[in-house]
Amino acid sequence: MRIVVTECDHDSFDAELEIAGAAGAELVVTQSFTPEDLVGNAAGADGILVQYARITAEVMDALPSLRAIGRYGVGIDSVDVAAATARGIAVCNVPDYGTEAVSDHAIAMALAAARGIPRLDRGMRAGSFDLAAIRPAYQTRGRVFGVVGMGLIGTATARKAAGLGYEVIGYDVAADPDATEFHGFPSVSLEELLERSQVVSLHTPLDESTRGMIGAAELARMRSDAILVNTSRGGVADTAALVEALRTGGIRAAAIDVHDIEPLPVDHPLMELDNVVLTPHLAWYSEESYAELKRRTIDNVVEVCAGRSPRNVVNPEVLGAPGRNQDCAPFAARRTGER
Repeated sequence: MRIVVTECDHDSFDAELEIAGAAGAELVVTQSFTPEDLVGNAAGADGILVQYARITAEVMDALPSLRAIGRYGVGIDSVDVAAATARGIAVCNVPDYGTEAVSDHAIAMALAAARGIPRLDRGMRAGSFDLAAIRPAYQTRGRVFGVVGMGLIGTATARKAAGLGYEVIGYDVAADPDATEFHGFPSVSLEELLERSQVVSLHTPLDESTRGMIGAAELARMRSDAILVNTSRGGVADTAALVEALRTGGIRAAAIDVHDIEPLPVDHPLMELDNVVLTPHLAWYSEESYAELKRRTIDNVVEVCAGRSPRNVVNPEVLGAPGRNQDCAPFAARRTGER
């Protein structure tokens, strides 16, 4: 069994090496900067572990022994899942590893933007000792916190926001339009959420239905004292429209951890705005979530390559269908409850 890390900025691969070794697998860590690099580095791989690389149909076709793709993270928008499914390749992610870390970060960013903490810090370092730059500032109690996407992370964020005294409302495409509650919080339409909320926190996956879902029209619906928080995916919000809304006072501020270009260029328009709090796509990180992510990512891939069903797979239909260079009998046994 050969498993290749295609590219990753982690500082250690001890966890992956331990799990691979216990499974009798060879683990190869590479840094692939182009599709050509990736194909060359992953030649002969049964499984690959991916952080940022785009895994297209062309890449899969160039890796005929590939059985499993494991992504370090929740989102799988960088992997052509339909192409993988057509080729019998399992696509695995870790959908629930960073629930506490991301929700902590979303709340921290919302408060930092609302209280103007980065502005105050910069002002003090420049010799200013007043609050003029952040007025008006408000307490959390009585303000409305809207959560777009009430999955695991969104619901955890809603719970923490409520604990701070916010009135929390939520929107989720999976909620019954006639329901008044979803996952324990008031459920409203996206339009109502945008119009009422002083904080709008995004927690949706990125796919064709959510790409650009917060655009110029949606930003125009938001209150002028609203803060947009994005710890989901950069493509969920239209960056150009957001920059315009921030420049013109359409909304008060933004707190952004995820970006449509990563790393964010130093000359990006968001960098020029004083009413934006920026972090480098690290909402997922805590020591606990980091360790869990690494172990579960490789464990999913090892399970597939060993002929067992992994804990997390986004296209489970391939586990019961013939794939390339794999015997499917173990899958059938596992799905009937046998080990």
